[in-house]
Order: sequence, then C-alpha cells, then structure tokens
Amino acid sequence: MPEGDTVWLAARRMHDALAGRALTRTDFRVPQLATVDLTGRTVSEVVSRGKHLLTRIGTELTLHTHFKMDGAWHLYRHGERWRGGASHQVRVLLENDEWQAVGFRLPVVELLPRSEEAGAVGHLGPDLLGPDWDLDEAVRRLRTRSERPVGEALLDQRNLAGIGNLYKTEVLFLQGVSPWTPVGAVGDLPRLVSRAQLLLERNRDEPWQVTTGDGRRGQQHWVYGRGGHPCRRCGTTILVDEQGDPAYERVTFWCPRCQPAPT
Repeated sequence: MPEGDTVWLAARRMHDALAGRALTRTDFRVPQLATVDLTGRTVSEVVSRGKHLLTRIGTELTLHTHFKMDGAWHLYRHGERWRGGASHQVRVLLENDEWQAVGFRLPVVELLPRSEEAGAVGHLGPDLLGPDWDLDEAVRRLRTRSERPVGEALLDQRNLAGIGNLYKTEVLFLQGVSPWTPVGAVGDLPRLVSRAQLLLERNRDEPWQVTTGDGRRGQQHWVYGRGGHPCRRCGTTILVDEQGDPAYERVTFWCPRCQPAPT
C-alpha cells in the first residue's frame, strides 16, 4: 500500500497539471459514475489527506479516490503511451487541453458534494504531511489504547494519517522499539512520532523512500523487506512475522537485538 508521502506527491503533481484548468473530457469507468460527465468544469485543487486523494472540482464537488494496495494516478501528455497498466485497469480519466490524468486500479472512486468530504476523511487523525499536523493530538490518540502494540497503533489511520508499513517498520527500528511493545511502554512516544513525520517529509518530493540516507538499490532501508538478512547495525538476522488482527494483518520486520522484546 502506498505511503502517505506517495499520495502527497501524486496530489502535488496532479494539482500542478489540473488546477485552474477546465476539463475537456472525463471518463468514469465505475458503475456508479458511468454516466457522469464533468466536461467544462474547472478543477480548483488536488490535495491529499493521509492516504486519500481529493480532487476538488468547481466549488461544489470532490472526487475522492484511495489507492489501497496498488492503485495509482499517472499523468501523461496528449499522445503519450499510457504505461500505468492495461486499459481495463483504468477507473478514471480526467483530461484538460494539456494533460491526461489516469487513475489505474483505484478501489475507491466516489464523487461527493464538497460539504460531505468529512464523511470520507473526517475519521482520520492528524495528517503527517498536512497543514493540520498536530503532534500532541497524534500522541494523545495513540495513548487512548495504551495496551495496543505500537506497530498496530501506528498503522491505524484514526490515530495519525499517512504512516504505512514501510515507515512504521523503519521508525521503530530507528527508535529501538519492538513492534510488539505496548504503546504505554514506549519510552519517548512523541520523539518516535516526530521521527516518523520527519521521514515522510524528507521523502515526499521523491517517488521512492530512503530511510538509511543511502539511495543505492538494496541500501535504502534498515529492516523493511530484509527478513533473513543481517542487521545493518549489529549483524543479527532480521526477523519477519505477521502483525495485527487477521483481517488487517501486515508483515513486519525487526531486529531482535536492536529492538528487544518488551519484558
């Protein structure tokens, strides 16, 4: 699933291409919107909210999309070959006189009255890359269930919006905290959350995530995706396991020496 910085970058690029311009063609390839035509309307802005993307059209409508596991928005000049997937994977097409914005494999596509945006994103906690970022509120929300494993709590978008499995895994390693440590037992929770916000902020302008400071292929991450490999710090074998409720299990990675289990 894309991280919050990936969605932020997609929103920025789409805003630059679409905002302030009239739509010359729209094509919604989802049953509930199949007859909708927004040709002639002007895109006012495109913003991200955690892992949600909001394309605001005129003063009254919002196109709400979510990437989930493998959705994506791609931008193409007219005449360019689409490379984001097969034609049957296209869910939305928005065109103006210069650009085509193509939404591939988007599992959430809904057109909302602007006044109803809160119904789609109002449940989210503070956005790590948003103007509403509030460290104290994010920490407060995390602490409301102090017994919950911190690895699960960080992924709960109701606590703070934008952290995905990669950043969860990496920030816990950098802080020396096991994913199974209860939130209430984390020594400096504000510092952990601040560090996560900093990681997203430093990566938001790039299409890839680097947490080690080394952007070379295979060197970008400390423990994420490195199960069975030696820890870059101590040489201990990186462990990998599922974490979370069965319906929302995610793979997590950690070093048992650098991130000792809670006692």
